[in-house]
Amino acid sequence: MSDTNTFPWGPATGVGSMPGGDARESAKTVTGSFEDFPFLAELPARGPGADMIGRSIGLLVEMNAHVEPSGWRVSDRPGRDTRRAHSWLGEDLDALEEFTQGYEGPVKVQAVGPWTLAAALELRGGEAALGDPGACRDLVGSLAEGLRGHLADVRRRVPGAQVVLQLDEPSLTAVLRGSVRTASGYRTYRAVDRQVVESALRDVVAVHGGPVVVHSCAPDVPFALLRRAGAAGISFDFSLLTEREEEAIGEAVEGGTRILAGVVPSTDAALSDPGGSVMGVRTLWRRLGLNPGTLAESVVITPSCGLAGASPAYARAALAHCVRAARSLADNPE
Repeated sequence: MSDTNTFPWGPATGVGSMPGGDARESAKTVTGSFEDFPFLAELPARGPGADMIGRSIGLLVEMNAHVEPSGWRVSDRPGRDTRRAHSWLGEDLDALEEFTQGYEGPVKVQAVGPWTLAAALELRGGEAALGDPGACRDLVGSLAEGLRGHLADVRRRVPGAQVVLQLDEPSLTAVLRGSVRTASGYRTYRAVDRQVVESALRDVVAVHGGPVVVHSCAPDVPFALLRRAGAAGISFDFSLLTEREEEAIGEAVEGGTRILAGVVPSTDAALSDPGGSVMGVRTLWRRLGLNPGTLAESVVITPSCGLAGASPAYARAALAHCVRAARSLADNPE
């Protein structure tokens, strides 16, 4: 894994999803907003296969799935839904390639992590893969293999890119707590052992030779576990931080982990001045006794979560606001 202290992280970036269904327009917005850290946009409004679960299922090797009313379910062979997922991903990559001609620097791509995928993907009987340890192991291997090919494709299309892989794990805390509900809704799946969770994450993280970020916009992000699994950065909704997590952030920063702080609302809202958006980050730094001079090198500013639920105008404004807020943090760390 790349040394996060020397890797050229940009000051601000997005989380992943964007509103609308026009890949070129989204790529143009993203690359125009984040000249130092663009990302491959996801456009779930196009339908199943463009959503984050469907896109990641489309990456799987030797595992197929189709859409049922209840969600994605394992299939014997590739079908229309996975072909659609491949087609939309190709369209999004074409657009990113078009708008990053000559670009050199970090580029972020997102995929759903193994545990959120296991909680979402149904086996043939309708229960989630999460309830079957063997299915979870197969899923980890399939996802790792698929990500290898996907990352190679991104590097080929954007040869100047230093690729950052983001694993989206919004269900991770629920998996660890045993609060993911079964198909009937009356029971929950048993909590997965923390060492098993960590080992699977480490296997997926290991497929990438560059930095890997783990993102969760759920409460109680397991910072220490993610760091042990090899995450170089952790992305989260800053407004959900608990006191216990604040202490974990201090340890993470001192250990060289990048903090992708989601401080800009992800749905339409009045935006404060850029300095006000990062006031909480500055306050946290002071409370933890961290050196204010490390703020700009330790923190990347993002929206609190994906922007799929925002209006196109607000999404553009939110991305621009992230850039201004990051600049405010760098110019006025105290």
